[in-house]
Amino acid sequence: MLRALAIPLLLANSAVAQEFFTLKGHGGPIMAITVSDADQIATASFDNSVGFWEGAVPHWRDGHRAAVNAVTFGPDGQLISGGDDNTVRFWPTGGAGVIMGTHQAKITDVAWSQSAELIASSSWDHTIGLWQLKADAGPAPFPPPKDPGRFLKGHRKGVNDIAFTQDGSQLYSASVDGTIKHWDVSDGEFLRGVVDHGFGINTLILNEDAGWIAYGGQDGATRIVDIESGTQIADFTLDRRPVLAMSFDVNSGQLAVGDGQGYIMIIDTQAMKITRDFRATRNGPIWALAFSKNGENLHAGGVEDIVYSWPVATMDAHGRMSGTPRSFLENPQGLPNGERQFKRKCSVCHTVTNGSARKAGPSLYQVFGRKAGSVTDYSYSDTLNGSEIVWSAETINALFDLGPDHFIPGTKMPMQRIVEQSDRDDLIEYLRSATAQEGD
Repeated sequence: MLRALAIPLLLANSAVAQEFFTLKGHGGPIMAITVSDADQIATASFDNSVGFWEGAVPHWRDGHRAAVNAVTFGPDGQLISGGDDNTVRFWPTGGAGVIMGTHQAKITDVAWSQSAELIASSSWDHTIGLWQLKADAGPAPFPPPKDPGRFLKGHRKGVNDIAFTQDGSQLYSASVDGTIKHWDVSDGEFLRGVVDHGFGINTLILNEDAGWIAYGGQDGATRIVDIESGTQIADFTLDRRPVLAMSFDVNSGQLAVGDGQGYIMIIDTQAMKITRDFRATRNGPIWALAFSKNGENLHAGGVEDIVYSWPVATMDAHGRMSGTPRSFLENPQGLPNGERQFKRKCSVCHTVTNGSARKAGPSLYQVFGRKAGSVTDYSYSDTLNGSEIVWSAETINALFDLGPDHFIPGTKMPMQRIVEQSDRDDLIEYLRSATAQEGD
């Protein structure tokens, strides 16, 4: 059983960096992790927030209206993030941040080039956005740019990952369309295709100094190719899919790869061999990876609310992620049908107890007879603020019969339906019991 260590000071502390530790506080799965030059950690979560960590203490950047998928450090340790609300946000002092730009679909990655003084964002609207951000942006206030940004267009499907070259003049992108493309940032010109994989590419790592790009695919492919020719240098594909996350430590040459079955593979890119293959989760995928600044620890996140950090040299000695598994991944056998529907459809975003607990959705405690948009510890979308909907068996049934986007157009609740009437009835009866005040 893993135990969280007390971490009074994490930043740039090599003694701490060689210990196992966890970071707790998010209310949803961990979607991205980034590390600053000073070894500060920031996280993005399904709970709609960005976490900036001082030791084990989180400082929240709240303002996104949906899951946050990407975060990176910008000038002077400030943060840049992107999420399912289609916005790129810059966080000068916390608060709601500043919206730098907007896409037409969810944002999957953000990058900042100090050399070019640009933010880049990748989106499932098939484009890459470019937004001006000077290194002396200052703490606050910082106005959004006057221009609407520039968009690189050429992918046929959503763009999953991006990487600037060191001088910021060029950029590489990986897409659901199975390609890696090379762009000139200054004029937006598409330079060439580097990879045409055939299956969606989820993540890439650019190593200019060594002359290669590593990428991970929806089909489980883990490959390293020559930057100029696209010729394969090495193939580390195992019988696991999809590859969801990668991180690279430039000092040691270690490449970490996380997949949908919960494994973390460590590759020595100097010797071009696998050095570790660690089953990191009991259930579910690895969605986020980041090496500590000295490369001695690897931070990881997935379907739990917790960031885990293993010393790379002794990963196996500390065991797997051992927090409570996400309820929708638990074995549903033996559960009453209503509870099973709740665990699968609702539990990632909602609690049934009093308090929203930094979840992506409001608490469902005493939901029956409650007006929509009225929980005081949750930030609703404009659609639900002032809504006339009152939650009842009838309105909850309609929500899952039609789907949230049809029943409440403009809601930030993810699209999902419960098709069978009997399943909706069982869920409603479970909620009636589980969300009632004690004594009701």
